Amino acid sequence: MKNKLHYFLIAIFTLVLSSCGNADDDASFDLNQGELGQGKDPDNCLGFEDNELLLSIQDQFTTLPGKVSILFKVSDLLGNPISGLTANQFTIYEQGRNDDCFNTISSSESQARISSNSQVFSNNTLLILDLSNSVLEGSLEELKTASTSFITNVIPSPETDSFKIAIYWFDGENELHLLNPLTSSSAELIASIDGITQDISKDPSTDLYGAVIKSTDIAENLIKENNASSVIGAASIVLFTDGTDQASRFTEEAALRSVNEANRNISFFTIGLGAEIDTQVLTEIGKTASVFAGNKEELETTFTQISQRVSEQANSFYLFEYCTPKRDGSGNNNLVIQLSNGGLQGAVQTRFSANGFTGGCE
Repeated sequence: MKNKLHYFLIAIFTLVLSSCGNADDDASFDLNQGELGQGKDPDNCLGFEDNELLLSIQDQFTTLPGKVSILFKVSDLLGNPISGLTANQFTIYEQGRNDDCFNTISSSESQARISSNSQVFSNNTLLILDLSNSVLEGSLEELKTASTSFITNVIPSPETDSFKIAIYWFDGENELHLLNPLTSSSAELIASIDGITQDISKDPSTDLYGAVIKSTDIAENLIKENNASSVIGAASIVLFTDGTDQASRFTEEAALRSVNEANRNISFFTIGLGAEIDTQVLTEIGKTASVFAGNKEELETTFTQISQRVSEQANSFYLFEYCTPKRDGSGNNNLVIQLSNGGLQGAVQTRFSANGFTGGCE
């Protein structure tokens, strides 16, 4: 089958990437496992090819008199987020109780659109900086420049409350220090970075594993707070270090367990600097993406690489909305959304209730 061949080629491609000896193997990206979130594969009656793009449904809801809203994330089979999609790249199919298979719903007649998701979606990024003694004495100015570039690249313009960054730092203490709370203001964040001085830390050790565990807990709590407010939350943890864990307060196993058991809407990125880092450990912690700089002059480049991934990740969430022709009394209906992008396609199936639906949807 095509699906088996497709995944075989992906496996070969991944093997080639991992064995190449050029500078590109300083970046590591994880394989998407094919989750469709709350959705499932489309019914066979549609005759679709196997998915080459993945639409992972995060949430769905209906609004009277007849609007259907689906919030989903789009990625390719290698886990790369897909941003910049428009409503005309999607096709809607519905199946009611009188339909043997699905009928195409006109995108124009149903007023299909990609809507602003600021009211139902929040994306928060936690920038976690190693400010242990080796960084403060050897690469602080380069780190400040790189962090400023990261903030400039990631904060959208115009700024929006649905996308915020917080900055934390760690040394050898059993604490993840807050440098700047969540904000959508790039000016505020950059001012905090500018204010870092060499005497900020009182403990020259490195509590790397503690920083991983504590930042994951913060991200988990942010998502829970969003859910309590009926907002779908996603978070990105971007952790920079120039070394290994020296404090030995927490174990590597505990740190990796925290990462691997985290909410699936938390992305993990790591940036390593110099020869004293453990690239394998940082790759496992940065399971979404990890990059490594050989020297401090390369820091800004590596931070820029990660900033692009963080932005793409945030912009790969879409709120797709349309006005259904189904009306009150039609009960539960099956829905398939198909995406075409650059010669690739993907589709996902879900259900919605048309209870109370009438005309007049806009």
